[in-house]
Amino acid sequence: MIETLEKIFGSAAKVKIMRLFLFNPTDVFDIDQIIARSKVSPSEARHEIGMMEKIGLIRKRSFFKDFIVGKGKNKKTERRRVAGFVLDETFDYLLPLQDVLIHISPLRNAEILRKLARVGKLKLIIVSGVFINNWDSRLDLLVVGDNLRKGTLENILKTLESEIGREIRYAYFETPDFQYRLGIYDKLIRDILDFPHEKILDRLNVRIAR
Repeated sequence: MIETLEKIFGSAAKVKIMRLFLFNPTDVFDIDQIIARSKVSPSEARHEIGMMEKIGLIRKRSFFKDFIVGKGKNKKTERRRVAGFVLDETFDYLLPLQDVLIHISPLRNAEILRKLARVGKLKLIIVSGVFINNWDSRLDLLVVGDNLRKGTLENILKTLESEIGREIRYAYFETPDFQYRLGIYDKLIRDILDFPHEKILDRLNVRIAR
């Protein structure tokens, strides 16, 4: 799906940055935050930001940002005013853009599964929230498996977040821990299974006890 959106809008960088602002309509981002959150190059970010400001989708707004200065015992946090950008909610075509870029997930289930394959021996993957347009969900992603690699999972999620445009709320469990939690009706597990979700992998034959 991300390839289709890229063809429609001209570039993957444009889609990522647009989604970042659309999913976070009241947040102000400086250029460094846009680059980090969208995982685009500085030149791509500056080009797309310039175009989006020109058409009126975003506007400039300064804000205060914390910086770590000094080293060792002299390290301290210093707050500075920096230039940033925020979504302009008066933009004429805001609603059509939201319909296309927010309500259509850029990732198919098979693609999510492929990206997560390196995390470990996967047994169960459930998507909810942002992946199925269920905004009231407590989590967006549940991963269960054996010998899960936390660092690998976190890196993959950062890439997914750059494509989606917002932070992914997630939980992961080793298989025995998940089965124990399932057996005692753990609230987090129930909050996922009792509400709208999709299983894109289930090797545990998980059933919901009523």
